[in-house]
Amino acid sequence: MEVSYIYWEADDGWFVGYINAYPDHLTQGHDLAELEEMLADVYQIRQDEEKRLAQNCKGLIWDNT
Repeated sequence: MEVSYIYWEADDGWFVGYINAYPDHLTQGHDLAELEEMLADVYQIRQDEEKRLAQNCKGLIWDNT
């Protein structure tokens, strides 16, 4: 699966970025390779959390009235 992200090099030399699907989750690395590792961690954490939430919602009945 391809995941797109935005990154830039900050004034202090760190690489900062976020996954487009999760723009509120900024992360950073000393270099681009480390940033990509950190972004992969963010992605995995978010996927695990979404799976956990979906499992907790099974059997719930939503009443939108």
